[in-house]
Amino acid sequence: MNLYEKVSKLKEEDFKQIIGVKRATFYEMTDIFRQAYASKHQNRGRHSKLSIEEQLFMSLKYWRQYITQKELAFEFCIVEATAHDIMVWVENTLVKSGKFSLPGKKALLDNNEIETVLVDVSESPIERPKKTKVVVFRKAKMSHNKDTTYCKC
Repeated sequence: MNLYEKVSKLKEEDFKQIIGVKRATFYEMTDIFRQAYASKHQNRGRHSKLSIEEQLFMSLKYWRQYITQKELAFEFCIVEATAHDIMVWVENTLVKSGKFSLPGKKALLDNNEIETVLVDVSESPIERPKKTKVVVFRKAKMSHNKDTTYCKC
């Protein structure tokens, strides 16, 4: 039994809590993916090892929990590059459908009724303290005559 089969047997509130979307929304998304997948594989190629539901589940899990693609690949028994390709395809398909894309910036500014919270999750460099140079003073012999002196270098 795969992960999606386990999750699909859960109650509605548990399903939303684990997947991140309501069951009805999830099924809407899978309908869109079925059409896109059929047109993508109409004349060519090998079908995916994962079902459409598993691909969507994997992508939603990545976006929600932000675990690494290597962990997802291990969990779903696929290669890391395949996991990346699936997530890119899922995201592009959702955006192309128009149902699950955010409105543009102008629409948000013009329409005061829409309440949207956007979270910036872009990466920023880590601020670390700068390393300071440690200067070590050593005693060194300057000459071998009677007046042997030492200086700090």
